[in-house]
Amino acid sequence: MNAVNIFRNGGLIIYPTDTVYGIGCSLYNKSALERLYRLKKKSKFDPISILVKDIRQASLYARISNNSYKVMKRCLPGPYTFILPSSREIPKIMLSKRKEVGIRIPDNEVCHEILNNFEHPIVNTSVNIFPDELLNDPEEIQKRYEHQVELMLDADWLPNAQESTVLNLTGDEVTVLRHGKGDLEKVF
Repeated sequence: MNAVNIFRNGGLIIYPTDTVYGIGCSLYNKSALERLYRLKKKSKFDPISILVKDIRQASLYARISNNSYKVMKRCLPGPYTFILPSSREIPKIMLSKRKEVGIRIPDNEVCHEILNNFEHPIVNTSVNIFPDELLNDPEEIQKRYEHQVELMLDADWLPNAQESTVLNLTGDEVTVLRHGKGDLEKVF
């Protein structure tokens, strides 16, 4: 698979998810991570999530309590980002002082195919210019990023494109940080 080889070789890829188009790289390629941060004009203190193939893989990168596991089991795969305490497997470049990580398991066939064939999580952020300006037009995305990424996996316009619901699971209670595409009835 071409996408997997690009990730292995430190490249950036734009791909569809179950929410919006994402842009990402291998969790373990420092130069690719630095490129992604520069491209998105983010500092290491800005949160970026990782895509994993399942909760079992997520448990290698985040500490998941029994309560968190139950919530995640009800919601995943799906349009949710779970903020959890990070494990030591998360590279320091991605950690703020809080030592938390966002975990996503998208309900998207393209993501499943990549994650099932790539040995590491994918660092993921949405394809947008400003926080509230999501790009869903593949032609516009291609024009804007064609010289900055190695590959774009075009899935046409994504239906009902909206960012994920972000849930903080670092404490005893579930806290909604952003209500997006995910249905809150599944959470509570």
